[in-house]
Amino acid sequence: MSEKHFTDYQLSEEIMRALNSLGFETPTEVQTEVIPVALKKKDLVVKSQTGSGKTAAYGIPLCELVDWNENKPQALILTPTRELALQVNEDITNIGRFKRIKATPLYGKHPFHMQKAELKQRTHIVVGTPGRVLDHIERGTLSLDRMAYLVIDEADEMLNMGFIEQVQSIIQALPRDRVTMLFSATFPEDVANLAHKYMDNPAQIEIQASGITTATIEHALIQVAEADKLALLQDLLIVESPDSCIVFCRTQEHVDKLFRAMADLGYPCDRIHGGMEQEERFEVMHAFRRGQFRYLIATDVAARGIDITNITHVINYDIPLEKESYVHRTGRTGRAGNAGKAITLVTSRDSKRLADIEAYIGFAIPKMQAPSEEEVDRRREDFEQKLNIKPELKKDKREQLNKQIMKLNFNGGKKKKLRAVDFVGTIAKLDGVTADDIGIITILDFVTDVEILNGKGPLVLEMMKDTTVKGKLLKVRKGNKS
Repeated sequence: MSEKHFTDYQLSEEIMRALNSLGFETPTEVQTEVIPVALKKKDLVVKSQTGSGKTAAYGIPLCELVDWNENKPQALILTPTRELALQVNEDITNIGRFKRIKATPLYGKHPFHMQKAELKQRTHIVVGTPGRVLDHIERGTLSLDRMAYLVIDEADEMLNMGFIEQVQSIIQALPRDRVTMLFSATFPEDVANLAHKYMDNPAQIEIQASGITTATIEHALIQVAEADKLALLQDLLIVESPDSCIVFCRTQEHVDKLFRAMADLGYPCDRIHGGMEQEERFEVMHAFRRGQFRYLIATDVAARGIDITNITHVINYDIPLEKESYVHRTGRTGRAGNAGKAITLVTSRDSKRLADIEAYIGFAIPKMQAPSEEEVDRRREDFEQKLNIKPELKKDKREQLNKQIMKLNFNGGKKKKLRAVDFVGTIAKLDGVTADDIGIITILDFVTDVEILNGKGPLVLEMMKDTTVKGKLLKVRKGNKS
């Protein structure tokens, strides 16, 4: 089969520009299968691992299909966790950057009134968690009459987390004439029922899970007594010497306890679990993505919504309670075609859970011996040297793109009868600037934010200090990055 390219899909120039800026070269398997079907506006059921590139598989067609001139939301993407909602929202914004696609995230623990104000703006795509999306629908703050596309992402996790009734209520509120796309890493009966009940003869796509088989991930388990786990973990970290590693625990208490123990031992680590404030969780994830620390200790809440391509190891310090969680945890490594290793620590009390997991994934996880004392001693010096070297912070393609963008803040908005076209018309006439240099425009009652692309921000900022918009000289300053 000849290799596909994004140019094969006859995408608009604006979407292609964004894909090039993001370093997207050839589509992944799931993108190759999904994009042409989605562009034909057909219902889709997709079985695909996390880490296979499925956000772009539906994000690219959605950004291509939505009408920029329409003010009301045209697409709704449902995700099970806040982290995933924000990440998908960021990905959609980056893919739709040059088409000026406005994506708005809706999730709990974030002020409702701020989201309500966002939704009063032109919004093309909404990304949210079921509870908060339903809240907006019930309060009439999320307009549904132009909704043409629904994506249910991580459908199996929606069910695990008890969101199925909320998801059904949302579907029932949407227009019947719409395109529905459902993505799931696993296909329990409830997910199949959901697809059957609410979809119109969907195309079925199944991507062979390279993560479950040993194509990109090496799976292993070590038998250990509960009391010896910490010592074994230390030995494993010395011998394996992971560049970037997630250590999964079963409960928040276990995470906190292990985090304190590892921090006391001088490991560069941090933690994430559902009991933490949302802002703190975001900060931890951002720091981990940039490589500011090497070991993340986490509950299953972190198994979704972590899209980091260079995690070399996953260690299941506690075996997961749900067999599906094994797939989602280990799918954090071996992403984007990289090799990864998943090591599970198993106590004598875990035999039933282990049997369930092995039956579910379809193979026996190979047993490995705990590292010997000699091996640990031999590797210790190299490991300690590596610990003392400050990691090189990773440059994210998205960060590179965002560096080219400056947000300008004008002190005039709807109350001064200003519209997006007024800003586009004025800025595009400036010397050295074209409409292609103007990004997303957000107009509130008294202020307007305009994204200036391609590094032209400083130029536009200076010139707009002496240039009127619709006959009004507005104060302009550099705004905060969102």
